[in-house]
Amino acid sequence: MKLSYFSLLFALSFGVVLTSCKKTYDGPYRGFKDKGTYIEVYKDNGKYIITPYSDKIVETSFIPEGESINKESHAVVLTPNTKASIKETKENITYATPGIVVEITKEPFGISYLYKGKPLIAEREGYIKTDSTEILDFTLDKDEVIYGAGSRAVGMNRRGKRLQLYNRAHYGYENYSELMNYTMPLVLSSKVYAVHFDNAPIGFLDIDSKKDNALQYETISGRNTYQVIAGEDWKDMMDAYTDLTGKQPLPPRWAFGNFASRFGYHSQEETTTTVDRFKKDSIPLDAVILDIYWFGKDIKGHMGNLEFLTDSFPDPKQMINDFKSKGVKTILITEPFILSTSKKWEEAVKEGVLGKDSIGNPYRYDFYFGNTGIVDIYDPKGKEWFWNIYKEYTKEYGIAGWWGDLGEPEVHPSDLQHAAGSADEVHNIYGHDWARLIQEGYQKDFADQRPFILMRAGYSGSQRFGMIPWSGDVNRSWGGLQPQTEIALSMGMQGLGYMHSDLGGFAGGEVFDPELYTRWLQYGVFQPIFRPHAQEHIAPEPVFHDKKTKALAKKSVELRYSLLPYNYTIAFDNNQTGIPLMRPLFFEDDNKEFSELSFTYMWGDNFLVSPVIKPGIAAMDVPFPKGTNWYDFFTGKKYEGGSYKTAEVAEDHIPVFVKAGAFIPMIKPVQTTELYSTKNLILHYYHDDLVSTAKGKLYDDDGVTPGAFEKGKYELLKFTSSYSGDNLSIDFKAEKGTGYTSSERNIHMILHNIASNPKSITLDGTSLTGVWNSEDNTLSVDVQWDSSTSKSLKIQF
Repeated sequence: MKLSYFSLLFALSFGVVLTSCKKTYDGPYRGFKDKGTYIEVYKDNGKYIITPYSDKIVETSFIPEGESINKESHAVVLTPNTKASIKETKENITYATPGIVVEITKEPFGISYLYKGKPLIAEREGYIKTDSTEILDFTLDKDEVIYGAGSRAVGMNRRGKRLQLYNRAHYGYENYSELMNYTMPLVLSSKVYAVHFDNAPIGFLDIDSKKDNALQYETISGRNTYQVIAGEDWKDMMDAYTDLTGKQPLPPRWAFGNFASRFGYHSQEETTTTVDRFKKDSIPLDAVILDIYWFGKDIKGHMGNLEFLTDSFPDPKQMINDFKSKGVKTILITEPFILSTSKKWEEAVKEGVLGKDSIGNPYRYDFYFGNTGIVDIYDPKGKEWFWNIYKEYTKEYGIAGWWGDLGEPEVHPSDLQHAAGSADEVHNIYGHDWARLIQEGYQKDFADQRPFILMRAGYSGSQRFGMIPWSGDVNRSWGGLQPQTEIALSMGMQGLGYMHSDLGGFAGGEVFDPELYTRWLQYGVFQPIFRPHAQEHIAPEPVFHDKKTKALAKKSVELRYSLLPYNYTIAFDNNQTGIPLMRPLFFEDDNKEFSELSFTYMWGDNFLVSPVIKPGIAAMDVPFPKGTNWYDFFTGKKYEGGSYKTAEVAEDHIPVFVKAGAFIPMIKPVQTTELYSTKNLILHYYHDDLVSTAKGKLYDDDGVTPGAFEKGKYELLKFTSSYSGDNLSIDFKAEKGTGYTSSERNIHMILHNIASNPKSITLDGTSLTGVWNSEDNTLSVDVQWDSSTSKSLKIQF
């Protein structure tokens, strides 16, 4: 653009930034300005603010004419930490990081996103204003699969659906449910990118429901802001997304054990009897959960009491201490509803901690449990009042974890007002901020404890508060079991890696089905939380079932405890990188056949799991990812990757397979994680002639300290295999934090797929004796290892 001397003098005198915005365009485009850490792009009806966060993340906000930017995000915690270069031509503007690139065409106006030259997504009409909503409109490729939108049972691929964004419980759902407890304004694509619509109020995600390749985010109010996230692969993209919205803190180690839970234990005597039955039957147990009867004799009329009913629980402190002495933690249910018939109603009204009506009075309404108000956690008074209840029971009673139920919130009238806005504006973030309240309270008052926060509803980024989500009131049926892997896999991809189900099913089921119960628990071994829970007319606890059912359940629980070292290590990986514990097969193999598959999944890097979700199954066709061999975890049978193979189904376990070259650290089962130790390890290695080198690890800390890794209170054991010709070597090394004291370990190594008795076995040159089993082709070797030094085990065939 050509400038006269007087134009230049005017610009310099008044500090005007010279950009292409000086030019008049015929279309919507009106120019742009470089603001250093972001750019502003001007249109006839407003402006875009485009901000790069990293070479994998860019944020775009549209500010309609006459409005100002709302900078408040409930999801994002990352600070922009990169700069992008700008290149302008007559036709377009390119705003580029080393990875993610924004291309803006001037006439016709358009914005598109690329990652390292690969097109991701583009705005179609961009911002659209209607009489009642605002819409952000995009174009999808015709073949891409779209995931996300929260917790749904509609198939992994959400394409073709117009999905409501309004957290709502679906009681007794089975294998189809479009609207559930977690609705998130997030989509992920089979092209390995995500778009997060960074706005809290309710709305819709329309994912090509009209078959016109359109993606539309529609909302009643708030921010027209979205982030595009990309990566080299799924794991890289998950790392970037959880950098943006926060990493999940490592839960307390006891959370990976077995829970006793039901709706519900009516008394101290009943609760104690149940816990004692686990000990009597030698079934491991780490926690007991008390449902609503801890504060009321009946289901209705008592919600909001939030104090032990002494008629039923005469000495709760003693009960909790007795459980603690047995290694069993106590968890209490809470809800955000304070009934007008509860003991705390007058106090809540007096303190002004409830949501309000239009003239500032407590908003009262009726729902299933009675006439109620709801705690306004957005009012500082409400937040403090609610936290003080948690604080008292944590400090004075020794409560180890909290269950937040009905946090959608279950009933939330649109005209109810919170301090931060109307019910519809905060509805989808209420559970999210409830979890925030508890986590921040722990950080302030119990900084040496890891919180356990079991929640039924949340939002994008809820994982950073340590939220443990579950899939709601699923039907106690095969139809209820069938969508559970889909729900968990979908939510793991959206950052909430601990999504799990009420094992055995929760709702209905008038006749006990031992096969359904057994299969659900067998699946539970390989899901993030092992928590049987159900309505009480059919006991969810294995200790109350027949001898055969109990024995099968005990086997599943003991396997869960044996896998604690492996499970805790993949939880550490989730904490560090955002990678979910349960992963779709397309994380492992980009085969298009896997893009919508959820009935088989990866548990960590090394297990392939196919739950049994129909009765009377004798065999299953299992898909095996390409590029490696797989071994039956229970029989050792070998399966070649790259195709479906038929696997027999046994009564006492579901089909589970281990990747060739995998290291699987285990222990003997313990009654409670209080007895957990890595001093006596069982380390399985799955040798394969096709695997020349492989790596494995085990993460260890005290299981209690928040941020133990960052504080140096950890040890990371590293195992490396190397195979060449007739020689196999296993190297042992350790990375130790400054606050961790090493100790000697006894490692019982079991090497699988060893076809012949070795000629020699040495550890750092010293001969060892091993035991080779010709029937199952395993080699057992005992290794003594002080992890302050490295060791090398060499096997010659």
